[in-house]
Amino acid sequence: MKIPPFRLDAVPINGEAASLERSEWLDPVIGTRHKLGGAPDLDHEQDIPICACGETMTFYAQLDSMSDEVMIADAGMIYVYLCFGCFNTHSFVQSG
Repeated sequence: MKIPPFRLDAVPINGEAASLERSEWLDPVIGTRHKLGGAPDLDHEQDIPICACGETMTFYAQLDSMSDEVMIADAGMIYVYLCFGCFNTHSFVQSG
């Protein structure tokens, strides 16, 4: 199964989130790469995970680094895969 792509916008919902400051050294694209479905924007080639039940998992979402305080490795992302047969998940982090 392949999920059609959706862009996810990280919109602060409280003052604490709104106060996170972006580092001046971060590329402006960092914090805007969240998405649901489509194909993952991988920095390095990665095999598509196979679930414990034997099914190929579906790319579900990627979540981006946000600021110096909420940094995933070196401005990396979390990639999430889902098995639609048994609803197991698999995630991993990649950074540039």
